Amino acid sequence: MNALARLGLGSLVLSASLVMAEDWPQWRGPNRTGISEEKGWTTTWPAEGPKRLWEAKVGVGWSSFSVANGKAYTMGNEGEVDSVYCFDAATGKSVWTYKYDCSSKDPNGYPGTRCTPTVDGDRVYTVSRQGHLFCLDAATGAVKWSKDFAKDFGSKPPTWGFAGSPWIEKDWVVYEVGGEGASVVAFNKLTGDVVWKNGKDAPGYSSIIAFDLKGERSFVQFSGSQIVLRRMKDGSEVGRTEWKTSYGVNATTPIIEGDKLFVSSGYGYGCALFQMKADGLEQIWRNKKMRNHVDSCVLWQGYLYGYDDNTLRCLDFKTGEEKWAEQKYGKGSVLLADGKLLLYGQGGKLGVAAASPEGFKEIVSADILKDKDTWAPPALANGRVYLRARNQVVCLDLSGK
Repeated sequence: MNALARLGLGSLVLSASLVMAEDWPQWRGPNRTGISEEKGWTTTWPAEGPKRLWEAKVGVGWSSFSVANGKAYTMGNEGEVDSVYCFDAATGKSVWTYKYDCSSKDPNGYPGTRCTPTVDGDRVYTVSRQGHLFCLDAATGAVKWSKDFAKDFGSKPPTWGFAGSPWIEKDWVVYEVGGEGASVVAFNKLTGDVVWKNGKDAPGYSSIIAFDLKGERSFVQFSGSQIVLRRMKDGSEVGRTEWKTSYGVNATTPIIEGDKLFVSSGYGYGCALFQMKADGLEQIWRNKKMRNHVDSCVLWQGYLYGYDDNTLRCLDFKTGEEKWAEQKYGKGSVLLADGKLLLYGQGGKLGVAAASPEGFKEIVSADILKDKDTWAPPALANGRVYLRARNQVVCLDLSGK
């Protein structure tokens, strides 16, 4: 084979590898949908599961991973000190750790961090359960700027602490701060200056997601007791509907499909699909067949896949009709890639199933982490999956190499 031919073949191989690999730079992946474009990851595992590339202790918490530019980021608390961790994504070697004092106390014995870091270029944005917002240098961990929600806005954490992950909107960082006159705030992402603030709703535990609605950039705020549709330009309200759950736990990220909005909450409350209009929200259907507690559903080819408390279910997105149910994994979280569901169940079981409304069809599974509270969703990036238990993280090789 001549040099030119070898160069061409090498380019094809490189191109194929780039197509199959994708970063996971924020909560729920590239588009905050729980869906990755990654392809070619293996479902052929030994009995003990995929090869373990590295493990680490990160303190107690429920933060998931973000992975970008060869680095993996998460958070944890130990001795009433929060740590933001940056690891080499492939080897687990510590790149840097940023620490600050933060109470981890929790009324129900679930202490520690909640937020998943958001990576944007050369910066990482994190929020503590007490409301400390940091902009950190992604390469060094140095603080670029910070905010304290209590001091700067008079807000206070919800019962189980701030849990949402920052949303990057062009030159802004948008976050549900909570408090009178500052329910949602947009900050200049480089300086931390307030661009706008709006609303009076108490915060929930959800993460903001933005979208285009009839030609206007918009976002939905899933607050402590309301679903609020807002304009991105200034946070002004388009419309709202009450969604008052037990204990004020609205924790999942809404799913947007065109001008449709799906929400779900646990504690027996249920789910609903809404039509978004220029003047608000109109309910299409509502039932209790999907009561998401610790993670959101994924929407794939017209069907919702998610955990109805401790039962994995598939619902028709348009009608809410149940297609199948499976209890093998208990309570857990789900992401989707290459037409398959990557399932992470309470107790540390990792598995893969077909994303099909025809029935639950498991492809492979293995017990990975022995912990009853494996609530942080997995992150899939560049042929590797990152899992977390309460204070332990592990990176597994799914590349098939």
